[in-house]
Amino acid sequence: MRGMRLARFILTRLLQAIPVVLGVVVLNFLLLQLAPGDAATVLAGEAGGAPPEYVEQLRARFGLDKPVLVQLGLYLKNILLLDLGFSFRNNAPVLELILGRLWPTLLLMGATLIISVGGGVILGVVAALGVRTWRDHLISIAAVIAYATPLFWIGLMLILVFSIRLNWFPTSGMEDVVAFNEGWARVVDIAHHLVLPTITLSLFYLALYTRLMRATVLEQRGAEYATTARAKGLTERAITLRHVLRNAMLPVVTMAGVQVGALLGGSVVVETVFAWPGLGQLAYQSLFARDFNLLLGIFFLSACLVVIVNIVVDVIYVLLDPRIRVGGQS
Repeated sequence: MRGMRLARFILTRLLQAIPVVLGVVVLNFLLLQLAPGDAATVLAGEAGGAPPEYVEQLRARFGLDKPVLVQLGLYLKNILLLDLGFSFRNNAPVLELILGRLWPTLLLMGATLIISVGGGVILGVVAALGVRTWRDHLISIAAVIAYATPLFWIGLMLILVFSIRLNWFPTSGMEDVVAFNEGWARVVDIAHHLVLPTITLSLFYLALYTRLMRATVLEQRGAEYATTARAKGLTERAITLRHVLRNAMLPVVTMAGVQVGALLGGSVVVETVFAWPGLGQLAYQSLFARDFNLLLGIFFLSACLVVIVNIVVDVIYVLLDPRIRVGGQS
């Protein structure tokens, strides 16, 4: 019965997400219209200049000569048909380009979330259980330093130390394409290339979750239910593992869901520094090429990804805290 209510809850959240995604699509489309230049002017400029007639022909070919509202209506119609358009700059369908870059970004984001959330929870609990000790001070200072250090600087320093000086990791790319690795050899090669980008992107979020987990654990250890558990004779270890940890995880899960959008933004910097062939690097290239179809497709996919992650967060909430209502019932 609870499974049926959970299924209805997920379906309701998916239906509620549809107008949100459409609103994001419309807003992104209108904002990009404010950007100077378009694909026609960029292509004409790359050709060394072109007469105005040729530029107008390009605009007509790309559909840029129509009024903005007409372009928006056509784009929304295509979105509903799951047609993200054509990238004239790359001479390929937008969906094909995005799918080719999607899994490297998901790999980088997944590894980052596992390390930052898992490491942040562990370090936060360790700091809270040893509050005002050397462990707490060391973890807190390291977290502040990691939080305040720019991502690009961390990436460059990691390349300088571990790639150039020590030669432990490659400087860029996702795999050694000239090695033609297959099977487990390719998996190991990709994992080897993944280490430095993941560490770079994880440090900021690791510091954030560490501080949040520490504060939440300290708050929960002072709650009435923890005091009652101590009065019953439970040890601090048992109280932390059975009661405090589950309640303290709720804000961390919430923050992880909220930070997915920021994680996509941070991946642009990291993918540029490490030449990681993901959506971030593709968005960076399409912006300078004024490839708005491709840019809109990336934004649309990012919005869908954020919505899906937040639905997953809601489900995790229900699993962590049974008191949360699902389907209108307790």
